[in-house]
Amino acid sequence: MNTRFLFLLTFSLFCYLYTNAQTGQRPNIIFMMADDHAYQAISAYQDHLIKTPNIDRLAKEGMLFTNACVTNSICAPSRATILTGKHTHIHGKIDNRFPFDTTNVTFPQILQEAGYQTAMFGKLHFGNSPKGFDEFMILPGQGHYYGPDFITPRGDTTIEGYTTDIITDLTINWLGRQRNPEEPFLLMYLHKAPHREWFPAERHFREFTQKTFPEPDNLFDDYEGRGTAAKTAEMNLLKDMNWAGDSKIYPEVMDSLGLTERMAWGKRALTETLARMTEAERKAWHEVYGPINEDFLARYPKMDDEALMKWRYQRYMQDYLGSIAAVDENVGRLLDYLDENGLTENTIVVYTSDQGFYLGEHGWFDKRFIYDESFKTPLLVRWPGVIEAGSRSTEMVQNLDFAQTFLDAAGLTPPDDMQGESLLPLLKGETDKWDRDAVYYHYYEYPAIHMVKRHYGIVTEEYKLAHFYYDIDEWELYDRKKDPREMKNVYNDPAYAGVVKELKEKLAALRVKYKDSEELDQKYIELYKE
Repeated sequence: MNTRFLFLLTFSLFCYLYTNAQTGQRPNIIFMMADDHAYQAISAYQDHLIKTPNIDRLAKEGMLFTNACVTNSICAPSRATILTGKHTHIHGKIDNRFPFDTTNVTFPQILQEAGYQTAMFGKLHFGNSPKGFDEFMILPGQGHYYGPDFITPRGDTTIEGYTTDIITDLTINWLGRQRNPEEPFLLMYLHKAPHREWFPAERHFREFTQKTFPEPDNLFDDYEGRGTAAKTAEMNLLKDMNWAGDSKIYPEVMDSLGLTERMAWGKRALTETLARMTEAERKAWHEVYGPINEDFLARYPKMDDEALMKWRYQRYMQDYLGSIAAVDENVGRLLDYLDENGLTENTIVVYTSDQGFYLGEHGWFDKRFIYDESFKTPLLVRWPGVIEAGSRSTEMVQNLDFAQTFLDAAGLTPPDDMQGESLLPLLKGETDKWDRDAVYYHYYEYPAIHMVKRHYGIVTEEYKLAHFYYDIDEWELYDRKKDPREMKNVYNDPAYAGVVKELKEKLAALRVKYKDSEELDQKYIELYKE
């Protein structure tokens, strides 16, 4: 342990002891996170796609954030930012490929050193031995929806069943049988769902495949109002989805129709998942998805691109939202356990996602862009006695802020190199103590899957300014109030010249504040080429 870290921990522990003496018991912390859970698919935000009554409980009993967002909309970098409280260019995990620098100090390490029991169950996405945890059972890499493998301190194991249910079983088991009730705890409860390729639980097969969902009004977006980046991205439901893995078309049906996969793993994603199911689960799958394949086999030769796009959208929503149904049920199981065991009152519960996700808006799936469906993330926080029930916040908050918030709630002072801000003033309704009016975003993973170009930008409640760079040099400005669907780039509109000038100045200041620069941009471009 280096001298600086020891000093920080000693000072933080002193702050905790002082705070605890003044205010009493430290709160427990439960951090719930799903993977790629779009805010559009939580009924507390909008209910035209799915009802999520259990997740909605956190909004009814706590606070819902309408402008929560990420610093970099891609899985592993987002998770590293959450753990470290640093932007991706600082902690180094700029994309899913680059390794995580394990010399980074994470907030669970600090809480653990300060006397918190710490546990993690579910999907971490990088590494196999997370620092700062007394107990963990994590999925290797992306993990599997059925019959998942887990990495544990005692070695690897495989558990039969559906992953969302299993992660909750492990979590509740730890709460009931392994934790010390005399000490506070940090519990990270991390779902794989609804990450691609969206396999629902058996109990939801029939219900969701029989549903028809409303289409977004820009499903057939032609990107006329945007720049090169939107026009060249490879996230289109019709052109860029896999047939087997994503739309669940059997390989033999694909072959008979002459269909090929967009990505090499597509057929394998389906066949390997089916192989991990029990015989009963597989039988139930074929009873539902077999007729879907038969119907598609008959209809496909007569379908034009518009009909096929609509069909693929429905298939996507049926499986994506079906996967979320199990997440919501299991969040309810965990919340009920807290109620039944007297843990609700002194526990902070957070529900979020590692980023947003496109649900057909602009004709897309996936994430990556600074555009809202990708950039914004759900955030619901409950803390009885501190947060006013049913409250909402429109402030610009980020996943960058979680580490500082949890340390602050525990009475601890964060290390100086953390870059976020504690959300406690907002949670307590003390908005006069919150002075952030803009956030910074930077995406790096290009050229790579989905071909979303590198870009950085600034976002306020009113506007969004982005600079796309590397192989292009283009700017985009969106008026978030007048154009919430972000259909028209107004960067070159003379009426917005003053806004552009002001936002460019603020963006330059944010890049200095967060220690980003053109030199770092070039460094990561060169490293990516290696």
